[in-house]
Formats: sequence, C-alpha cells, structure tokens
Amino acid sequence: MVSLKQLIVGLLAAIVIGILALFISTGWYIVDETDQAALITFGEVEETITEPGLKFKLPWPIQQVEILSRTTNNLRVGFEEQNGELNYTDEAKMITGDENILLADLVVQWRITNPEEYLFSADNPEQILFNASSASLRGVIGSSRIDDILTDQRPEIEARVRENLIKLIANYKIGITVMDVKLQNVELPNEEVRRAFTEVTDAREERLTKINEANKYRNKLINEAKGEQDAIISRAEGTRAERMERARGDVARFNALYNEYLINPEVTRQRLILETLEAVLPGTEIYIMDNNSDTVSYLPIRPIERRSDQASEGGNN
Repeated sequence: MVSLKQLIVGLLAAIVIGILALFISTGWYIVDETDQAALITFGEVEETITEPGLKFKLPWPIQQVEILSRTTNNLRVGFEEQNGELNYTDEAKMITGDENILLADLVVQWRITNPEEYLFSADNPEQILFNASSASLRGVIGSSRIDDILTDQRPEIEARVRENLIKLIANYKIGITVMDVKLQNVELPNEEVRRAFTEVTDAREERLTKINEANKYRNKLINEAKGEQDAIISRAEGTRAERMERARGDVARFNALYNEYLINPEVTRQRLILETLEAVLPGTEIYIMDNNSDTVSYLPIRPIERRSDQASEGGNN
C-alpha cells in the first residue's frame, strides 16, 4: 500500500511539474518588430512592450499577453472586394447638400496607439471605427454641393472628414489614432446622370477658359496703358525740367542785362534794339543814321562786322 507520505510527495511533485509545464508553455512570449505587447496582470494592462525579442512573464492565470500590431491598417468604407473586383456597398450611397445622389467610398488609415483602451474600452473597436468613418463621410457629403464634391473641392472634403472622424474617435476612447483619410471614387449613380454632369463640367471649364483669356487680354491692355502712362509722365517730367532750366537761363540773362543797364542805360538800350532787329529781320543790312547836320551820315553795320570777322580769321592764320 502507498503510504500517506508517498502520496503527499507524489502530489507535490505533480504540482511542481504542472507549474513548470505551465511556466514553460505560458511564461514566455516573442514580440516582433512590427508588433507591440500588452502585458496583462489579473485583467489589467500593466505595461506596453514595444521592444522586439524574447520576453518572460509570470505564467497564466497571473499574467497574460495580447500581441497587437503597430503597423498602419486600412479600413474600407463604401466598397468591398469580391472575386478580385471592387464593388460599392450600401454605405456608398449618399445624398448631397443640394439633394443629389452619388456613390462615394473611403479608405481610412489607422493605428493602435493605446492597447489598454483598444482591448478593454469596447468589444469591437474596428466596427466602431467603421461606423464613425461612415457617419463622418455622410455628414460632410450631406453638407456639400455635388459640383464641389465632383470637381476641385475633394481635398477640402477629405480634410473635413478626417477632422470630424478624429473628434469622434477621441470621444469614444478606443485606443485608435486616425492617420489619414482618402476618398477613392466619387461617382454619380447612372450613366445618364454622369453624362449630363460631364456636359455641365465641360461648359464650366469652357467658361473658366474664356474668363482666363479675357483676364489675360485685360491685363495686357492694362500693362500697355501703364507703359504709355509712364512714358507720358517721363516725357512730361523731361519737358518740365527743360522749361525750368530755360526759365532759369532767361532769369540769369535778364539779371545780367539789368546789371548792364544800370551801368550804362543808353548803350544797353541801343544794343537791345539792334539784337531785336537782327532776330526779327535776319540777313537785313543795318545802318545807323545821323541827320543832325545838313549832311546825312550813316554807319553800315554789316560790312564792318564782315571786315572784323575777316581780320580775325587772318590773324588766326
């Protein structure tokens, strides 16, 4: 018969072997470079481990580990892949602010940044993210005009969707951070509507082209007018400067004559008369007459000037 002591020893050995087996099977884990580990002690996250390698912990049920990805994930809203093709889902059908129907799909890039909230704040954080993304997209589309959505306002719409989604996720506290939001396809529901909208878009583009051409022609005329204006101003300033200099010269000449007049009024007066006659009657023979006696005497001015000029030239030679 087995004694009580042997039974106790056997039971203790079994317990030790069980603990060793439990430790060997649950007392270690591996963290990959693209993963993060949430170390859970009695149901509470004690530590988040991001350093890759082999790690050790207390065996279950004292501690357990949840391995979560650190990479960026993609969430598709409004379309799904079937047989290698992307098809719109019911979430893609939306109504715009001006009561038009369109199909829109979205890709949300997200990452787990708080493992504790991700594991314990909600049963299905990814479903919450999906619902919040769909609600954000519908809210922005529902307050926008179809022309803006289908043309040049897509970056602004993406930014608004991203801003609304980040606010919603922050309120839910599910441990997820939204990295980016991308509108993939935004289309009208049928070919007839798409064709009509294309015609409207082409007409709008042609209108913008005509406006740009008109603005270009207007700018050209404005530049030419400004150039002509500058030229006129430049000529006017030149004329102004010339007339001012001429006026200064006339003033200086008048002052000089006036000083000479003060010294010898009669000679200056006679000289002014002769210069005036010469200016009024160029090339005319001028004589100075004296009839104080019975015989009229005269003095030929031009021959005297010519002889004086010839004498000067001979002296220079």
